[in-house]
Amino acid sequence: MGIDTTQAVRIKTIVAENGELHLRGPFRAGDHVEVIVLADPIIVDGNHYPLQGTDYSFPDSFSSVVENDWDAMQ
Repeated sequence: MGIDTTQAVRIKTIVAENGELHLRGPFRAGDHVEVIVLADPIIVDGNHYPLQGTDYSFPDSFSSVVENDWDAMQ
């Protein structure tokens, strides 16, 4: 069974204090619908890339970072 995305409807709303959702859409009483509820993502701080724009360098970019920490190398 395929999904007909031409019939998809997006409704954004706010959950009421009692936890209920009230949806109004282009449907009639008795229509069969599927409801998927997704919470909006919470952005703690607007900075998704805190290191963007900072200076960095790799003096020996092809060497192992933790070569001395490997037990097998001892």
